[in-house]
Amino acid sequence: MATVTHPDETRRDPRRWWALGALVASMLTLGFDMTILNVALPTMAGDLGATTGEQQWMADAYVVVFAALMLPAGLLGDRFGRRRMLIAGLGIFLVGSLAGALAGNVDWVIAARAFMGIGGALVTPLALSVLPSLFGPDERTKAVGVISAASALGLPLGPIIGGWLLNHFWWGSVFLVNVPMAAIGIAACVFLLPETRDPSSPKVDALSTALTATGLGALIYAIIEAPGRGWGDPLVLVMFAAAAILITALVLRERRVARPMLDMELLAQRGFLFNTLAATLVMFVLSGLLFVLPQYLQAVLGHDAFGTGLRLLPLMGGLMIAARGAQPVVARFGPRAVVSAGLVVLAFAALLGSRTTVDSGYGFTALWLSITGVGFGFSVVPAMDGALGTLPRDRAGSGSGLLMTLRQVGAAIGIALLGSLLAGIFRDRLDVGGLPARAADTAGDSVVAAHIVAERAHSAHLAASANSAYVHGMSVVLLVCGIAALVAALLAGALLPGTRAAARNKSPEAPKMATSGTDAGQ
Repeated sequence: MATVTHPDETRRDPRRWWALGALVASMLTLGFDMTILNVALPTMAGDLGATTGEQQWMADAYVVVFAALMLPAGLLGDRFGRRRMLIAGLGIFLVGSLAGALAGNVDWVIAARAFMGIGGALVTPLALSVLPSLFGPDERTKAVGVISAASALGLPLGPIIGGWLLNHFWWGSVFLVNVPMAAIGIAACVFLLPETRDPSSPKVDALSTALTATGLGALIYAIIEAPGRGWGDPLVLVMFAAAAILITALVLRERRVARPMLDMELLAQRGFLFNTLAATLVMFVLSGLLFVLPQYLQAVLGHDAFGTGLRLLPLMGGLMIAARGAQPVVARFGPRAVVSAGLVVLAFAALLGSRTTVDSGYGFTALWLSITGVGFGFSVVPAMDGALGTLPRDRAGSGSGLLMTLRQVGAAIGIALLGSLLAGIFRDRLDVGGLPARAADTAGDSVVAAHIVAERAHSAHLAASANSAYVHGMSVVLLVCGIAALVAALLAGALLPGTRAAARNKSPEAPKMATSGTDAGQ
């Protein structure tokens, strides 16, 4: 395979664009899966009897494992070959998808999703870590935009195809469709992607990996279980305390080792830290929004799964506009201004969405979804490019893994925190007067469950109350998203490096540590 040595050489190698095609196939596979499940959750809740908490775990089991293993996955790619690990990750993802399709209950679905998270953890940071080796600073923004667009393309495509499958087949088909997608990604990596590695990268630390996984798992568990058990419940408090202890132990351990898996030196770089923080907060907002929106479109507005997927298209439209316009706008105004403006647009979209009522209809939703896509594209693409631009070449895998780990932590906390907020508000506002205790408890599990109970009890009042309670909870969630995006915009405007500093970071000579690393081709 070709040897990847220096950006100046790879810029003259036309194969880099074919290699980008292989990465696009890989990221499209993961992006496709991220939202196909969100649209399937209402159907699965009805067929499997899943509560809101169990639905959160079906979404978060993947994300927690994904976030916990991305740091060691990046290092494995650096040491043993990034292409090799990409292929292994897609293979694991394929097997996990088969297991999900054959699962017979909620527990097995959660287990399959967790196994798929292992594959996703191998694919995502390595797809990004290859970019600095393949593309020079002048092309990297475009490459990051293409990768981000490929990942985001799955957002609407997943629900559309998944919705069609749910209308014609059983819910397991939304897992089964990943199999040919993953197979295409494997073939693309085998034939198109050159092998790169950095044998001098740190070894994978089993203890640090275990601390990451258990610490994040304890945190997400506490957030998801708190609305049902109560925030003062002893188990919830113990899990919060355990998460704090485990994550603190991780940080202390990593600060003592010579070649850490969690590279604190990268977090000390202003450009990497605050660009990563901006991208993380964007994922917090977007993941929470994509968790609550499909249930609104299906249960409240009454669309089927396929119609729900189609109605998420305005998000993609806004994102495509931003992806095409990000590079020239960043060149004209600088990344700090563009990231800050994108976050302001995202905040405006979320605050506008928080004005949704039961009678608003889809037109209003399409409007703020379009604006959301624009804000997402203009904030996350230059933020990720700015973070990647600060990475030394010998830390491409570990740095990309850290970037994506923090992004996925933001996504997991977004689903857990905002989903729990929605579940608590829904249960508190749902009018279950006159229902037997067991039926009332079931109705409070989710808006889908409430509609099932209402249909069986022939209660139009319960259905109307469920819609009203859900829309109110969604409005509060969007209000929180808007405030979070606005705070992120202020932080980005105040703390991101200015145009000149960003330009220095993106020059080939900027990361002096880069000269010590090697990229050996195979």
